[in-house]
Amino acid sequence: MDWTWYLFRFDGRMGRAGFWCSLIFVLCSMILLLLLSLSVMSAVGSEVKSFNLNAEDVFKIVDPATYRWSLLDNVPVLLLKVVATALTLWIDLAIMVKRLHDRDKSAWWLLAYFVLPGLFKQFAERLPDTYWMLPLALASMVLPLWGFIETGFLRGTKGPNRFGPDPAAEVASASSRAGQDWDQGREIEIVPPSASPPGGMHVKRGA
Repeated sequence: MDWTWYLFRFDGRMGRAGFWCSLIFVLCSMILLLLLSLSVMSAVGSEVKSFNLNAEDVFKIVDPATYRWSLLDNVPVLLLKVVATALTLWIDLAIMVKRLHDRDKSAWWLLAYFVLPGLFKQFAERLPDTYWMLPLALASMVLPLWGFIETGFLRGTKGPNRFGPDPAAEVASASSRAGQDWDQGREIEIVPPSASPPGGMHVKRGA
């Protein structure tokens, strides 16, 4: 299995099984990375009040209000979080793009499922509190949920599409070839019992 393609590349299609396996792998890796980071920071004497890994932190880059000079007080923690967030974001996007390809959809759909809702949540507290914001607030909740349902639970298009062959068909074909390689009828030879007496003896009938 090519994990570099699963986690880091954006070409081709990914089925639902690959999607969930990749997410489980990413979750386990994030937990190990988090534990390792906390251990290293505790060993060097850095005070850690809170440390989390969230791909949505990328939206803080476009929000000047999130910049604080206090961040420079603990540069190692800041650098570690920047690297971990960038890596998590890249892997999440690579997985979702390949699943959208499996659904015969362009990666531009990430604007609706991820980018626009993320920007709205980042600036929601500073937007005007009017009824005109209700549709945007509702969309910011519904679109990510539908994006998760579509990428995690809905089957891709049957047969090849503009992004590549059907991964489900490839898995079925591989299983079929594996079954043909081992033919039970050829491996097990059934020999019928001989009707003649053992030892070649003949029974002489009386006249």
